[in-house]
Amino acid sequence: MVSFAVIGGLLLNIGAFLTYKGKIYESVIIFLLADLCWVIMAYERDDYLGVFFILVGVTFGLLAFVKMQTGKMRKSLNREKDDI
Repeated sequence: MVSFAVIGGLLLNIGAFLTYKGKIYESVIIFLLADLCWVIMAYERDDYLGVFFILVGVTFGLLAFVKMQTGKMRKSLNREKDDI
């Protein structure tokens, strides 16, 4: 039987590959699925502090995804690029 840790690790590798290929939106979705696997794994092991911190990270990931979707991140990236 494959554990949620293994599935999460495989999804992490897929997400990293998609990031390398420039498919950022797809990679964020894959990373969030990997996080879901780790939440389940931590919950099964009664690691509630781990569940909390993973969920905080997932929340920030979702906020970044929404910011990218709305185009606000592009503006901040361009602004930082102009400052250099």
